[in-house]
Amino acid sequence: MRAVRYWVVEHPDVWEKVYQAIEWTLVKCHPWLNSIGYDRLDKPFALFEKPVKGFLFDCQMCGQCALLSTGMSCPMNCPKTLTNGPCGGVLANGHCEVKPDMRCVWVEAVKGSRNMKDGNKINIVQLPVDHSLKGKSSWLRAVHLQVAENASGSG
Repeated sequence: MRAVRYWVVEHPDVWEKVYQAIEWTLVKCHPWLNSIGYDRLDKPFALFEKPVKGFLFDCQMCGQCALLSTGMSCPMNCPKTLTNGPCGGVLANGHCEVKPDMRCVWVEAVKGSRNMKDGNKINIVQLPVDHSLKGKSSWLRAVHLQVAENASGSG
């Protein structure tokens, strides 16, 4: 899994476009999704989302995806689950102090963000993880939030 995750972070511009295309498509489907109900659709979407994002990003299904802000590197792969990093324990070779055989998720995030269209999003402070969303579809949640923001005029 790590090999794919590292490859994705080395080519984040492609995956940024794919991810945004999926979100754009889902936003266009909002009337249909809303008529069925986001809560009702969460489990089927999560069943699809988990293997796809799991394979590509080693996604941990936290339900509040930050990939577009973290160079396509999932912060939940950090053994400390830091939503803003890196910690002070990054080894000199860029590896994790907790798992020395693994490159630091946040070193990878910074590297990946340099190759993204909006690489400055790495500087946005992420909110703490809401563990009640674990296992839920972050794509549906992102679409629902984006539609709500657009409706309120702040998007």
